[in-house]
Amino acid sequence: MSPTTLSAGPDHGHVTFLGAGPGDPGLLTLRAVEALANADVLIAEHDVLDVVRTHARAGVALLDTDPGPPSAPTSASSASSAATSADRYPGPGTPQLTVVDGASTTVGAPAVRDAAHLVMEAARGGKRVVRAVSGDPGLDTYATEEMLACAAAGVPFEVVPGVATAVGVPAYAGVPLRDEQGADVRFVDARTASDRCWAEVGVSDGTVVVSATLETVAAAAGELVAAGRKPDTPMTVTVAGTTTRQRTWTATLGTLAQTLKQAKVLPSPEGGRPVIAVVGERSAAAQRDQLSWFESKPLFGWRVLVPRTKEQAASLSDQLRSYGAVPHEVPTIAVEPPRTPQQMERAVKGLVTGRYEWIAFTSVNAVKAVREKFEEYGLDARAFAGIKVAAVGEQTAKALIAFGVKPDLVPSGEQSAAGLLEDWPPYDPVFDPIDRVFLPRADIATETLVAGLIELGWEVDDVTAYRTVRASPPPAETREAIKGGGFDAVLFTSSSTVRNLVGIAGKPHNVTVIACIGPATAKTAEEHGLRVDVMAPEPSVHRLAEALADFGLRRRAAAVEAGDPVTRPSERRPGARRRRSTT
Repeated sequence: MSPTTLSAGPDHGHVTFLGAGPGDPGLLTLRAVEALANADVLIAEHDVLDVVRTHARAGVALLDTDPGPPSAPTSASSASSAATSADRYPGPGTPQLTVVDGASTTVGAPAVRDAAHLVMEAARGGKRVVRAVSGDPGLDTYATEEMLACAAAGVPFEVVPGVATAVGVPAYAGVPLRDEQGADVRFVDARTASDRCWAEVGVSDGTVVVSATLETVAAAAGELVAAGRKPDTPMTVTVAGTTTRQRTWTATLGTLAQTLKQAKVLPSPEGGRPVIAVVGERSAAAQRDQLSWFESKPLFGWRVLVPRTKEQAASLSDQLRSYGAVPHEVPTIAVEPPRTPQQMERAVKGLVTGRYEWIAFTSVNAVKAVREKFEEYGLDARAFAGIKVAAVGEQTAKALIAFGVKPDLVPSGEQSAAGLLEDWPPYDPVFDPIDRVFLPRADIATETLVAGLIELGWEVDDVTAYRTVRASPPPAETREAIKGGGFDAVLFTSSSTVRNLVGIAGKPHNVTVIACIGPATAKTAEEHGLRVDVMAPEPSVHRLAEALADFGLRRRAAAVEAGDPVTRPSERRPGARRRRSTT
């Protein structure tokens, strides 16, 4: 039954046991996303919450069941309104689960086993509860216990399967578990395996998938050898599977301990890091060289600094993730209303009364400014009827379409003011009843478009729709990473992003790859002492991301050809700072 059809009243709650998969948020099923969107209470361990919380609705109560002290509310308003919380579920030895009006709240729990009590209390209170677990609920011991508790108490529940860790991680590591001969596959949890279990898999010649920790996997390999497996049996070990922290080592049962030692794999200070080991003749080294699709992505694991606002960076960050990168968005400018709004108000009224033949949008922020003014006056997209609309590029056009307006003109070539002018028709008094263009822009916009439109015979109302000011500095840890070489690359999409980033956070370290959207931005970067490594073939943020991916691919290929380990730029620490490029 879908959560949308459930009637959650005082005496009727519902629990969804949901598999969040092995770590990659993209592996959540459509059914899981639907359940999360309808949840009143979301209960999970910390790592799992990070995977699922973005799909939860506003106001959901988030409960982190990892051990530790209660955490602070996730929003500033939560702290001030904690005394007026809407719902509480106190229980013996457990923290309070609090739903704060209009905000999500995260509360710590002293032990994972307390999750069963919290699930039951929330469900009995008439809430739609999602209990999210790593991998698949059917393979989680605690989830099974909680399902039995629901059944015993008459609480309705459902199960949304997830990608099992023991299956998903090998797939991301490029390690197939079966071949055309249909070899037997056994799954072993090294933490609970008995001597009898090791003996059974030891005499088998099939593939064995072992769930262990990085600190105990070598001992598990020893158990298999002791049980009868040959020491030269190939195996792979993957840590942080399906995430951009994933790393896989190829060895044999007999050489694994030495392989990990040579790789300088250190014990985890917080305890055993989960790993998936795959053992078998038909599932390891030779095939992995050809099938390692995830870790061989061009920017795999790269931390890429994107100095743009979250709204501007969304599609760019998605593109970077598709290349295996970890984007980090840092706004370098803040958008504020104009100091004197009267000019904008007159222009919007003129738009409605038929003063303009065209309106031209040169940024997503301009679309947002006009849309906000429309909403202030109770207008919507219908006010554009009879007016021709131009957009400077694809992103601006998408913002207009989201507003309900399909642009009449988008540059066919370069996505810039110059490209827009290339396609803009000259004013014709026969076909154009009105000769005026409304141009809502930033206060620091260049005059290229205005001058070009006037030259084409148009009258232009150049209106300040918003102001751009330098953003506040990012957190100290981000500033330290920028200056200390913690980022592998930074994407500069304009000269102002160069100046503002250096102004609020400092100059990127010399090991950081500098990628610029065009010659003007590259010149500004060089003027600030930076060496430009990558430049987009055309002024588009997506072509810039493609150019960085090509750079990463060439860098990886060169390392492989030379027989060197593939490293990220931030893993190199040359003795001297590199010189600024003179080319």
